[in-house]
Amino acid sequence: MSIQEILEKDSFSRENIITLLSCQGEDRNLLFKKSAEIKEKFIGKKVWLRGLIEFSNICSKDCLYCGIRKGNKKLKRYNLTDNEILVAAKFAYENKYGSIALQSGELESHSVTDRIENLLHKIKDLSGSELGITLSVGEQERDAYQKWFDAGAHRYLLRIEATNEALYSKIHPGNKKHDFNRRLACLKNLQDIGFQTGTGVMIGLPFQTFDDLAGDLIFMRDFNIDMCGMGPYIEHADTPLIEHSTDLLPLAERFDLTLKMIAIIRIMMKDINIVAATALQAIDPVGREKAIKIGANIIMPNITPGRYRSSYKLYNNKPCTDDSAEDCQSCLEARVSLADTEIVYGEWGDSRHYDIRRKGG
Repeated sequence: MSIQEILEKDSFSRENIITLLSCQGEDRNLLFKKSAEIKEKFIGKKVWLRGLIEFSNICSKDCLYCGIRKGNKKLKRYNLTDNEILVAAKFAYENKYGSIALQSGELESHSVTDRIENLLHKIKDLSGSELGITLSVGEQERDAYQKWFDAGAHRYLLRIEATNEALYSKIHPGNKKHDFNRRLACLKNLQDIGFQTGTGVMIGLPFQTFDDLAGDLIFMRDFNIDMCGMGPYIEHADTPLIEHSTDLLPLAERFDLTLKMIAIIRIMMKDINIVAATALQAIDPVGREKAIKIGANIIMPNITPGRYRSSYKLYNNKPCTDDSAEDCQSCLEARVSLADTEIVYGEWGDSRHYDIRRKGG
């Protein structure tokens, strides 16, 4: 079956997806043309912002790929004060970002739950409940998720990273702290509580195949996610997985595969939110713009206080660690316009898919 014939289908099989992931030249152009058309029809030429506050790099997990893993003794740890978080949230509100995203390493405790719950109330108060709030703080008990939802968080991103359990086990320590089924259960709890639920994967991992990536896309479709955040795997020198760096695809190929994954998920799930990951810019200076052109509609400008940014490096060569929040905003406006789109200010930019899913559509 030709690429054109596949793109005219209402749904893709695993084999169809593998063919699309493998396409080159004019076939690749056809894929990107189709995904851009789908985005413009269902989303429009628009991009929404999530002001990213990376409020702590302290983590209890030891994922083998991650620069802020517990076992990385070379990393300087930090934890923003509540006031520093609120100042960043106020910046987002006053600059009409519409939404913020609170992200940290994974910690579970009553004190962590209570702290985040309290912060959510304060952020709602300072913005007159106008700021949308995404959380990305990992696996938690259902009660914690419920408290945060009740306090005003309405989106949650929990990246599965790899949906093939065998691959998942190769990039995580083999213990109860890193349990594949628990991560799945957390995603289900988030969805059942009522969060706009997002997940995503790393693309170009050691041991990963096109069949794995096709399975990732099928998982996201079947789980009925509302938003997707996925990017290229970029190795970090202070992680165990660095020993497999010689087996990796070249960065340019990981970048290209990521664009194909974004294009395919846009065609498969026409009205979800898709993040243009910052990791794309670590490979290509206009990487995020390329993602926006072919399907992404969310950008996360970093509004973490500048002196902490270099300590939240999940991977090597993370961009924008030296920019101020103001610099990020003006830079993004110029970049987004290059992608023939516009930033929408003062709106939450909720997933249209979520509304349809919740209404039983």
